[in-house]
Amino acid sequence: VQLQASGGGFVQAGGSLRLSCKVSGITFGSAVMGWYRQVPGNERELVADLNTVHTTSYADSVKGRFTISGDNAKNTVYLQMNSLKPEDTAVYYCSAYFRLGYYWGQGTLVTVSS
Repeated sequence: VQLQASGGGFVQAGGSLRLSCKVSGITFGSAVMGWYRQVPGNERELVADLNTVHTTSYADSVKGRFTISGDNAKNTVYLQMNSLKPEDTAVYYCSAYFRLGYYWGQGTLVTVSS
């Protein structure tokens, strides 16, 4: 199983970014897909997830601003991030929970300036 994340970058507060995570080695839609983020010194926190019946959930801090979605044809999960805030600055990781195991992509850095 491999996950390849991309789309991070530098943006001003109020701006938008879209993260992508290409998944290979599993049938997309058979895993619970998630986006997590981590700030140095803090624990990794769940930002959003998308389960196998396409139900989504979000951390309170991003509700109404972030949207997780998946494209089965492209084996890719996205995180659309709007109205970004400086406190959204973190390394973002995509994950797949599949057959009782977690798989992780490499992180992608998102930096939001005030």
